[in-house]
Amino acid sequence: MDTPTLNRIAKLHPSVRNEATKIIQECDAALTGRAKVRVTQGLRTFAEQDDLYQQGRTKPGKKVTNAKAGQSIHNYGFAVDICLIIDGKTASWDTTKDWDNDQIADWYECVKIFAKYGWEWGGNWKTLKDLPHFDKRGFNNWRVLSKLKLDTSGYVII
Repeated sequence: MDTPTLNRIAKLHPSVRNEATKIIQECDAALTGRAKVRVTQGLRTFAEQDDLYQQGRTKPGKKVTNAKAGQSIHNYGFAVDICLIIDGKTASWDTTKDWDNDQIADWYECVKIFAKYGWEWGGNWKTLKDLPHFDKRGFNNWRVLSKLKLDTSGYVII
């Protein structure tokens, strides 16, 4: 697991850090070829979320989210976005490529592993599909999370 991934996992909600680590390790083990998983986004501040929400609205670019600040599971540390790092240097979001030649697209090998641990894939969403996104089922309702109290570190108490 690379340093950016470790750093991003370390900022996730404490209740999912170990599981997220296991998932990435299992994905990396399954991808026996040139690809490894990198977490590109984990915990996201409300300011970062608002900035993303403005993209395609008041800022140039394509819309990338329908979630305002506080409405993303990233804001509570229960979601990750990933990419595949090919040969240790090139980021890929290609969901069809089979870098390890086992007849299964590497991305879908990871989707299956996340699902095994109870994480929902943004590629299954009906609107604004988010292929890099995974969030922990049971903690993926921002309306509930936004009403919970925070611990001294700023994480919701579950």
